[in-house]
Amino acid sequence: MTYKLINCDSVIKIITKPDSLFHGSYCVDPYQNCEFGCQYCDSSFEKIVYVKKNINDVLEKELQTLQKGRVIIGSVNDPYQTLENKFQLTHTILETLRQYDFPCHILTKSPLILKDLPLISQLDSLITISLCSLDALVVKIFEPDVPSPTVRLETLKTIRHQGFKAGLALIPILPYIIEPEIESIVQAAAKADAQYLLHKHLELKGDQEIHVRNLIKLHYPHLLPKYDELYEDDYRPQETYLDEIHALLKENCIKYHISETIQL
Repeated sequence: MTYKLINCDSVIKIITKPDSLFHGSYCVDPYQNCEFGCQYCDSSFEKIVYVKKNINDVLEKELQTLQKGRVIIGSVNDPYQTLENKFQLTHTILETLRQYDFPCHILTKSPLILKDLPLISQLDSLITISLCSLDALVVKIFEPDVPSPTVRLETLKTIRHQGFKAGLALIPILPYIIEPEIESIVQAAAKADAQYLLHKHLELKGDQEIHVRNLIKLHYPHLLPKYDELYEDDYRPQETYLDEIHALLKENCIKYHISETIQL
């Protein structure tokens, strides 16, 4: 993975529909593409991470024209990939949001967020750490270059210990792969003192659909017919499956006293 410095004309994306999952009004991604290369993400095809070197100047101008609203940092690509050590773009964004008094919701898989906790403590913030599995084999297939689930859960535990509002995201839900782990994941979230467990299904679109199906064919060939049926006419799973998986998650969240939604 290499990187390239670029200038951007705009950085804030306005969320036009109510965001019941992350409670955001706006999105900002300091980096385009991601070195983590999660296999369910479009960025897994990319070999260059683009660094938006002028992001702060553009962000300041745009914030001055917007009503107050929560800014999601890292909605598409992780804001705390290793490049952040060098370029500090996420840190700069947080400083600017503090200056203009905008709340934020940071989404990441990385323990690098811990270095920014003193700054984040000065904002109205939410922090969500995400994973797709606790199983080493599943992680090796779908998240080979990401900090381990153990590291991510320890990161969440540290964040909560310091008093931040934070939780875990099980995103994406990998159909017929993750079900045996549901209780273990919810229990791990509880042990890390997560205040909530967010979850969202796996979407299959375009080239990414072909890539994920190839992974399923290679590693879980017995599941390929079930995926064909589940995603027969849509990029999202059939509603009956979603109802079943949501019921399973709800049952375990109740058991371990974790909310399925963010309580603002």
